[in-house]
Amino acid sequence: MSPLRRVARRPLTWLSVLLLVFSLLSVIARSLPADWQALPYVPMVISTTPWFALVALLSLLCALIARRRVVALLAAACAIIEIWWQAPFFLPLSPLPQRAVEAVAAASANTADGYARVMTCNVYKGRADAKAIVEAVRDQRVEVLALQETTDDFVQRLNDAGIERYLPYAHVASSDGVFGNGVWSATPMDGVVDDEVNSIASFMPAGTVRFNDGKTRVRFVSVHTTSPVTGYWAYWKRSLDELGRLRSRNETTYVFMGDFNATWDHASFREFLGDRFQDATRLSGHGFTFTWPADRAPIPEFAGIDHIVLDRGMRSGQMQVLPITGSDHAALLATIAVN
Repeated sequence: MSPLRRVARRPLTWLSVLLLVFSLLSVIARSLPADWQALPYVPMVISTTPWFALVALLSLLCALIARRRVVALLAAACAIIEIWWQAPFFLPLSPLPQRAVEAVAAASANTADGYARVMTCNVYKGRADAKAIVEAVRDQRVEVLALQETTDDFVQRLNDAGIERYLPYAHVASSDGVFGNGVWSATPMDGVVDDEVNSIASFMPAGTVRFNDGKTRVRFVSVHTTSPVTGYWAYWKRSLDELGRLRSRNETTYVFMGDFNATWDHASFREFLGDRFQDATRLSGHGFTFTWPADRAPIPEFAGIDHIVLDRGMRSGQMQVLPITGSDHAALLATIAVN
């Protein structure tokens, strides 16, 4: 190789190595056990895990052009691992039955069947556009809605916008913009409580909704865990662990909806799911549903921290991310088959 060509490839060599270092750090962080993932700033790195597959592929391309075989081999290994982790999001495990699709496409919601359109959104301390929430409920024929970070003023604006025409039954645990979460339903809810989880993070209200002409009972919980920010790393993990305790309540069929402040790549979130609960997005094979941050244009949403989590035996599909003006989170919608 001529000296000129060697000099020309040097920038690509350095770029491939730099990208490889980032890729390796991502793989290592994602592979850590749950306790270690609660170390400062590690949760934030892990929340961007899906994007590091692209970083690894770019490192591989640069290394191949620069003919750096070792770097190319390591970059290829990182890319394969990252893609392996994310591939299930694009492979439906249990497709939604056509009957469910047809049911939620009707002119009005049928609350007596075993299917429902559901929605969750963090309303950003009550700053979200309440009218936009109501319009989404109306247009999507939502039967159960979970909201986080509600305030008294926001709930009033929600009522003024006509939420009660579509979801007349509601239970709001608190409306202080921090611990405030609520559940709204098209049908009466049984056993409503302010806090199903007894969490340090927030009040997580719940109510039981009946499907299949009242034969099937499903308990919906509005979830908001602690955010992994400076000084709250341990509380973040603890709030996810507290959710995990509900796996032992075998007598109850659950659907959790809300801001989990965690992605599938966080070990604590996967531990919460265990072998019982299922992330609706991953179950449906829809692909990624990034919902945060939704207010930092031109930066797009890059983290899927809002989830709809289903109990065993349920199916999901028609996942949708819907921007809501005024909120730093986009809304997440799904069609679910409860039986």
